[in-house]
Amino acid sequence: MAADSGQARIGKTVVIRGEVKGSEDLIVDGHVEGIVNLAEHRLTIGPNAHVTADLSAKDVLILGRVQGNIVASGRVDLRAGSFVEGDVHALRLAIEDNAVFRGKVDLTKGAAEGSAQS
Repeated sequence: MAADSGQARIGKTVVIRGEVKGSEDLIVDGHVEGIVNLAEHRLTIGPNAHVTADLSAKDVLILGRVQGNIVASGRVDLRAGSFVEGDVHALRLAIEDNAVFRGKVDLTKGAAEGSAQS
């Protein structure tokens, strides 16, 4: 029996409309509309993904397309070839060359605590 890697995957042919919650790392390579909430885990938006959702996770890595706001208590990485349209609220943000970003950025200490105190 293979060891559980603690990482879930939404394949490129899967379409989800609604709310996705989890307590493990998640890779999204399909289509998601709604809300994705992984409070203490890593969210990866794969190169084939088309996501129209608000994202909330500890760390967010984006390789594909996202329309929606992103809240991370850690780091948000926008890799080359990614497209993000929405606001980012995180502790750290990295944007590679050839990534497209349209929105506002709020880099404050403790993104999760900052939104709770507002």
